[in-house]
Amino acid sequence: MQLKGKTAIITGSARGLGKAIALKLAGMGANIVLNDIASSKDIDSTADEFRAMGYNVIVTKGDVRNKDDVENMVNKAVEAFGSVDILVNNAGITRDTLIIKMSEEDWDDVLDINLKGAFLCTKAVARVMMKQRSGKIINIASVAGVMGNPGQANYSASKAGLIGLTKTTAKELASRGITCNAVAPGLIQSKMTEVLPEKIKENYLKNMPLGRFGTPDDVADVVGFLASPASDYITGQVIHIDGGLVM
Repeated sequence: MQLKGKTAIITGSARGLGKAIALKLAGMGANIVLNDIASSKDIDSTADEFRAMGYNVIVTKGDVRNKDDVENMVNKAVEAFGSVDILVNNAGITRDTLIIKMSEEDWDDVLDINLKGAFLCTKAVARVMMKQRSGKIINIASVAGVMGNPGQANYSASKAGLIGLTKTTAKELASRGITCNAVAPGLIQSKMTEVLPEKIKENYLKNMPLGRFGTPDDVADVVGFLASPASDYITGQVIHIDGGLVM
């Protein structure tokens, strides 16, 4: 219960990796703010699951690309629980295709959600955390942002940008007791990675010393550590969760 009394916002948390992270933080005692787009069919049922387990949870529906939606999310968190102590910028999409076939819309959508969304959420919670003189910001990046990936120019660029945002945020907010770190998952079992071509998956496995894909819990466990007091002296870092793919 290292996070008892703390409040965590997890974007893109209706299902998949975001849900696994929210479940991990809830199990550590945190109050949970679930966030996903208004059209999500899963977020209300996810909240019901959490409540059935006895966890404190609220739902905020909105688009991380929209400044008003983001500010509403943070305001609701403060109204419900009195603070925002942890932000996990998890919301993300893919629109995979080769550069020569990629439309401007596919580029813009991925950069807006994956990178601009993280910027807007970070900016909104920073105001609250700076007043508290404490806070943890954790960005979900990707190995694609470190090594690139064919067919993912937009996704790779967004995650590389997120790593840069992580380091700058860490430097700007450290004096106020706020840390900012990123995790860079490799191939994690999810609906997003299920659609990757088999050839890409095989190439990943060939270069992965541990020889298996990761699970959402593998990522959630590291996020739980970064959200806890055990990581208080760690900031501006990118932790790879990739089975040894990037060394």
